[in-house]
Amino acid sequence: MRDFWTNKKILVTGGNGFIGSHIVDRLINTRDVSPNNIIIPHHKTCDLKVNSNCQEILEGVDIVIHAAADVGGLEYSRENPAKQYYECSIVDLNMIEAAKNYGVDKFIFVSCSTSYPQYADSPLSEEAVFLGEPTMSHYGHGWAKRNEIILTKIYYQQYQLNTGAVIANNTFGPKDNFDPRSSHVIPALIRKFMTEKKVSIWGDGSQIRDFIYVEDLAEGILLAAEKLPPGEFVNLGSGKGVTIRELVYLISKLTNFEGPIAFDKSKPIGEKIRVVNIEKAIRMIGFIPKFSLEEGLKRTITWYKSYILNNN
Repeated sequence: MRDFWTNKKILVTGGNGFIGSHIVDRLINTRDVSPNNIIIPHHKTCDLKVNSNCQEILEGVDIVIHAAADVGGLEYSRENPAKQYYECSIVDLNMIEAAKNYGVDKFIFVSCSTSYPQYADSPLSEEAVFLGEPTMSHYGHGWAKRNEIILTKIYYQQYQLNTGAVIANNTFGPKDNFDPRSSHVIPALIRKFMTEKKVSIWGDGSQIRDFIYVEDLAEGILLAAEKLPPGEFVNLGSGKGVTIRELVYLISKLTNFEGPIAFDKSKPIGEKIRVVNIEKAIRMIGFIPKFSLEEGLKRTITWYKSYILNNN
């Protein structure tokens, strides 16, 4: 699909962040896109909450991959539901409206599995996304990310804008956020096992989650830009579940951790099972995850050792 990207001007919002930087790397390394044809707005000089900034950066753009969002771990989302909803929503509206005004060739939202209802059956299928409220632990973020799916549909319906969305599941890999105040489960565990002498885990470890390595996610996003029909959205995940207990002991083994591990059963565990169904993505865009959980963890731990521990 290299011809799809030939001579195209591509805007990647959040292109300096965790997921966005991997999207940019894959554009350059697997689609032969020149860095000169990739636009990456920086939040310090181009606040996407300001409508005029979005209108300015969209001029002359052919393809938009919108990965910018106000993100954080479980504690951050619990404490900032209104802030997350507002900041994600206003940026999404500014970006899609500017894209409509300029008639871009393709617009892809990078949504999130927090958009799914709290009590949806696993594996989570796309048709279930509107069948209940998001979990309270990610309430603001979940509603904002569900709105992206609505925008995908209505901007195609009214304006025939070639829109699409991917629902990203728990993503991990090199360049992830390892800040203990806002990191997600895998980077938080890696940091603990690499820096602490004993580790305490929230819950009993029985909850089941689906984790996707960031390079697989980035590839799925590019496939969606290339192949996803207008107005559609698909899940991107590994399609495989693992218990948090299994994950904990796998990371402890890969980091050569020798200290005690305690599971604090007094702490909440969230939903019992959250695994996504990726059959629609396989069928529509040919998405096939390449990396196993263990291989992805090895690569992430290697990066953490090289870029975090050695630079502190």
